[in-house]
Amino acid sequence: TEEKLAEVFALVLRREQVSIHDDFFALGGHSLLATQLVSRVRATFQRELPLRALFEAPTVATLAQHINAVQTTTASAPKKLIAVRAPTAPLSFAQQRLWLLDQLQPGDASYNLPAALQLTGHLNVEALRRAFEALVQRHEALRTTFHEHLGQPTQIIHAPGGWTLPVIDLSALPHAQREEEARGFANQEAQRPFDLKTGPLLRSTLVRLSEEEHLLLVTMHHVVSDGWSMGVLVRELAAFYAAFSTGSTPALPSLPVQYADFATWQREWLRGEALDAEIGYWKEKLTGAPAALELPTDHPRPPAQSHRGATVDVQIPANVSDALTALAKQEGSTPFMTLLAAFQVLLARYSAQDDISVGSPIAGRTQEETEGLIGFFVNTLVLRAHLKPHATFRELLAQVRGTTLAAYEHQHLPFEKLVEALQPTRDLSRGPLFQAMFSLQNTPAEALRVPGLSFQPLPLEVHFAKFDLTLALRESPAGLVGVFEYATDLFEASTIQRMAGHLGVLLEAIATKPDTRLADLPLLTDAERQRLLVEWNP
Repeated sequence: TEEKLAEVFALVLRREQVSIHDDFFALGGHSLLATQLVSRVRATFQRELPLRALFEAPTVATLAQHINAVQTTTASAPKKLIAVRAPTAPLSFAQQRLWLLDQLQPGDASYNLPAALQLTGHLNVEALRRAFEALVQRHEALRTTFHEHLGQPTQIIHAPGGWTLPVIDLSALPHAQREEEARGFANQEAQRPFDLKTGPLLRSTLVRLSEEEHLLLVTMHHVVSDGWSMGVLVRELAAFYAAFSTGSTPALPSLPVQYADFATWQREWLRGEALDAEIGYWKEKLTGAPAALELPTDHPRPPAQSHRGATVDVQIPANVSDALTALAKQEGSTPFMTLLAAFQVLLARYSAQDDISVGSPIAGRTQEETEGLIGFFVNTLVLRAHLKPHATFRELLAQVRGTTLAAYEHQHLPFEKLVEALQPTRDLSRGPLFQAMFSLQNTPAEALRVPGLSFQPLPLEVHFAKFDLTLALRESPAGLVGVFEYATDLFEASTIQRMAGHLGVLLEAIATKPDTRLADLPLLTDAERQRLLVEWNP
């Protein structure tokens, strides 16, 4: 067992080899990779391991003992995903929610997933066009449209066809104007709505800035894609382009299943006992939670969410983020859990509430076969914390760790089903079950190079906010970087900038003194403290 398991560790962590006493998390493992490890263990040993087992036994030697002690796969485990191959399929639960939202608000672009890639070097436009064509042929999700049949939505998979790549040539314009026009196009393209009935639900536009500089705009609708899918798309696009531009044959391994197979599998597996068990867990967890997070707002809340939004940058220096990572390791938790706990402290202080639920995205690709697909797999978990003012941060972290691990084990219940089961009072002015979201991106966004060309992702301006407040962070060499995305109907930029300052102070205090009681953790920046002392005490 140890030998086989060491190979699985090495594969998931992308290491040459792993010794039996190496710690999974010390080698750069995190909960997303842990999920991949569990699905490999399922495939290799026919054993169903809870994610918690890896946190309790993070080395090959200790986990192997655990695997040997576990019976072979139990009935509660999801059955294997197989290829069904039909031209129509049901919608997955998550797709059905987006389809319904689209019926209610046709032309709403807040579920567009736009990306802009800067292409530097000599570009072969025909090879790029063919790369898109090959990508659409490979992934059924990209040639799917959505229709209503006897009152039920269904997805229709179309035969692969040709692909046109519109080119906008701005190379004749002066430099400054060129940049401005390109940015305008990118924003316009990102906000152009899709029609789910007619498709296609992927668009690509090439903007030519000069001989050696192009901007590639790619937009997908969330109903056929998610953040992980965007990584798959860019990687495979680069692989196809490299092959076509050099006249060789693309060498991508064939896909074992397609998204429609996942939708069918999810519908078949998540019903009866399996569904009841998941719902039972979440009902117990979330019963009695406050209906709303009462953050003080700058403007009265409109009767219905408009999803208009903006962002404020957040930067946490490397010395603080390193200390937080060390604290996480010490407590057998992850940076995600540590940052989530800190965000919940911040929200508790702002709202003067001690029971805080935060939404968080989870990749939802628990079956190995789904890892290479483009499609809508991401699910939302609701993570609830009870903050006692006398508890220390370290104690809160232990609670958040337990809650998060248990949530991972019950991640199969789609958020849509959870809302249906809990039936919160319908309120168009805020999202159900939580109004603040937290995400930590630890999927590396590498710059891709193909012969003579580099692909570099460019940040786009955000004009939408799905929730009142979202904190989205990612790990970088300079520390933690990211944004607060906020609803502009509710908040002014200055309020969120102040909040970002408070988050920085809070994280620094947690990093240096994790045994501080929650009520004693500071929020005020030096400048604010100075102002309070001087200006308010004449």
